[in-house]
Amino acid sequence: MLQRPVELAEYSSQAYNELCDRLGVVQSMGRVGSALDNAAAESFHSTIKVEYIHRHRFATRAEARLKIATWIADFYNTRRRHSGAGGLPPVEFERIISKARAEAHQEAQAV
Repeated sequence: MLQRPVELAEYSSQAYNELCDRLGVVQSMGRVGSALDNAAAESFHSTIKVEYIHRHRFATRAEARLKIATWIADFYNTRRRHSGAGGLPPVEFERIISKARAEAHQEAQAV
């Protein structure tokens, strides 16, 4: 029997939900068996394989880790435009979302 490291009930508990709200964390949890929660991760893995990994040869695993991490940090997150982010790179999209969440959180605290 496969055991999960953290039971799903912990992620749906009131205490966990309140902590996420306080910290401005937006939860994403679909129904059991829903593939939608994994869609972004699967898209990322497909992109990195097609656009980078399959186009390069690496002498060692250490070299592969370093070069892939560099590609993610220097290109994928900062310059590559994403349709799911309104054509913005992830860093810019996250900055805008974080600012909006912080403003909404401040407004909620003021009430």
